Amino acid sequence: MIQAKPFFSILPGIILMVFSIFLHYPGVAQNAVSFENLDAFETPGKTWSIVADARADLSQQGFLTVSKGNGVLVNLPTEKNKGQDLYTKASYGDLDLELEYLVAKGSNSGIYLQGMYEIQILDSWGVSIPRAGDNGGIYERWDDSKPEGQKGYQGYAPRQNASRAPGLWQKLRVSFQAPRFDEEGAKIENARILSVELNGVTIHEDVELFGPTRGAMASQEMGSGPLRIQGDHGAVAFRNLRLTPFDNPAPELTDLTYDLYKGRFESVPDYSSLKAAKSGELTSLTASISGSTDQFLIRYRGQLDIKEGGSYSFNFSFPGGAGALFVGGKQVFGPSGGKVARQVSLDPGLHPVELVYSKVQDWVDPLLTAEIAGPGIRPMLLSDRSFVGSSGPDPILIDPNERPVLRSFMDLPGGYRMTHAVSVASPDKVHYTYDMDYGNLIQVWKGEFLNATPMWYSRGDGSSRPMGTLLYLGSPAFSLAELNSMEQVWPTDTLGSGYKVNGYRVLAEEHELQFSYDIFGVAVEDKLEVESGGKGLKRTLNMGGALENRYVRLVAAGKIEELGQGLYLVGEKDYYVQLGEQSQLAPVLRNSNGQQELLVPARENMEYVIWF
Repeated sequence: MIQAKPFFSILPGIILMVFSIFLHYPGVAQNAVSFENLDAFETPGKTWSIVADARADLSQQGFLTVSKGNGVLVNLPTEKNKGQDLYTKASYGDLDLELEYLVAKGSNSGIYLQGMYEIQILDSWGVSIPRAGDNGGIYERWDDSKPEGQKGYQGYAPRQNASRAPGLWQKLRVSFQAPRFDEEGAKIENARILSVELNGVTIHEDVELFGPTRGAMASQEMGSGPLRIQGDHGAVAFRNLRLTPFDNPAPELTDLTYDLYKGRFESVPDYSSLKAAKSGELTSLTASISGSTDQFLIRYRGQLDIKEGGSYSFNFSFPGGAGALFVGGKQVFGPSGGKVARQVSLDPGLHPVELVYSKVQDWVDPLLTAEIAGPGIRPMLLSDRSFVGSSGPDPILIDPNERPVLRSFMDLPGGYRMTHAVSVASPDKVHYTYDMDYGNLIQVWKGEFLNATPMWYSRGDGSSRPMGTLLYLGSPAFSLAELNSMEQVWPTDTLGSGYKVNGYRVLAEEHELQFSYDIFGVAVEDKLEVESGGKGLKRTLNMGGALENRYVRLVAAGKIEELGQGLYLVGEKDYYVQLGEQSQLAPVLRNSNGQQELLVPARENMEYVIWF
């Protein structure tokens, strides 16, 4: 019997409007592929090796330099040895894949799922309209019997170009479902790419693969096959390869029944004193039962058939109310509202299940959702509604042509909220956010512009969210400060700065803005414009007044490497900074307060570019 802890007491903190959900299933194990050696791969060719690091040259085609050590897989083909593809010894069916890769300028590679279906890897930096053959695209199938220009078909371009510059690490996440076959070996269901995420942006969802893509290792599809990395098209490096196979049989919820009790239930009742308004059998958990539109309590009972023992993760959602779960007579969670996640260790066999959903807010639609994941088992629905399908209103997206500038709140990593953020779009799909509280550039991104749903839906919270591949440039702080020595720490507050905002003005183009402010006796005009081809963002600072002992901080990061000719590589190969008029700027690279800083003495005119 579920304890009669009040449901109502936990409801005030429930957040009913959710804009994006990323579910975590700790019971699902990832298998990291070791890059200490090449033992995970079948007969690797001579162009493949294990190194400690790889670095590209933005001015040199197809060139990577490497350093000795381990942790990074690299392919370095030459004119004499064009290289060959690399195959894992292990074979996979359904799987999730995560890896990071770094390409040389102009380089080309690819990831073949099961050795058959290619996701393209390519230097597509600056491509305005990506195609199936661009970075992150699902490559075309091929028919040599067709006329020229028509041989390729059924390729899928990424939704947007989320690519980064050569020499920067890019992160790829793929969820793949293998084709299905009957007992006689005939294909009964095509393979599917469930999702592809590149650099934090979803670029494919639920794509059906009608057959192998061009260059597949075989013409006949199969239930499992190796992971294959293309190795004959250019220099490329990989790290942090993780594979999560999903080959075990899924659990089943059987013998499912329900009892519906009308009214407001603020605690779990004594069922022996109640008569159900409706009872019956179900094939899956649902709150879409006739008579369940207002206030109610539904008690579900059934059997959970576990085929493979291990740790299982449950995720539930109880809009407008709360719920409780028992498995095998043991409480998994007590009355809990909103979204609930729990992990349970289960042996193979049948486990009695009891679930209670009490909805007390009659203006909320009943949308019970339930998912389960386990060892070698992809997250699957136990209910008839997915988390995504019940996660709130249609998004309110900002059209950059109609509104290229938007002022809003902006939430940053670490829980910080900018209250005077100005976000600016460009036709090249390179966008940025400027912090008016500190007179500084805070983040840039490529792809689509802004999701303003949190700002404008219902009462809203005033915030908007970037929609592309985001580059966060550090904690809010001034761009300019007065330093009397190189040992002085960069100021973190406005005290004594004389900071005064003078607003901003739109220049010749709607997407080019110039911000103005006074600080430390310096009048600053801060102009931002997108570089040709959308490869980066140029910042120009015009300064007048007391410039002695004033410095501009261009970068503050854990790591900054000087590459020569005024070019710097920031972080773990996250982005580049290119100084203009480098001989006159006299940059200073210093260690301060646990990080590195790139400073430039203030002068009347200076500029630099962020490449990413």
